[in-house]
Amino acid sequence: MDYNYDAVYAAVGTGILTVYTIIVLAITVLTIIACWKVFTKAGKPGWACIVPFYSQYCLFDIAWGNGWLFLLSFVPCVNFVIMIMLYLKLAKAFGKGTGFGLGLVFLNAIFMLILGFGDAQYIGPQE
Repeated sequence: MDYNYDAVYAAVGTGILTVYTIIVLAITVLTIIACWKVFTKAGKPGWACIVPFYSQYCLFDIAWGNGWLFLLSFVPCVNFVIMIMLYLKLAKAFGKGTGFGLGLVFLNAIFMLILGFGDAQYIGPQE
C-alpha cells in the first residue's frame, strides 16, 4: 500500500488550523461581549468597544479619568508599562484589588468576563 504523506500532513495541518481558528474566534467574541458589558457598567456606550481607537480612549477614560492618555500607548516601550498600569487602574475603578488587575493583564478575556458579568460596580477612577 502506497500512502501520499503530503496529503495526510496537509489534512492534519488543516484540521489543526481550523480548530485553532474556531478557538481564537470564540475568545474574541467573548472578549467583545465582556468589554461591551464593562463599558455599559461604566456609563459608556457598549458599541464603543468595537471601534478601534475610540475603544482605547473610552477604556483610558474609565480607568484614568482622562481618555487622551491613550496616546501614550503609541510610544514604544512606554506602551507596555502604560497598558499594565491601565489594567491595574481599571480593576481599582471597579473596586477590585491589585491581584484582580494582574489577572486583567495576564488573562484578560476571563477577567473581563468576571468584571462585566460579576457584581462589581463602577466607582470611578481611583488614585
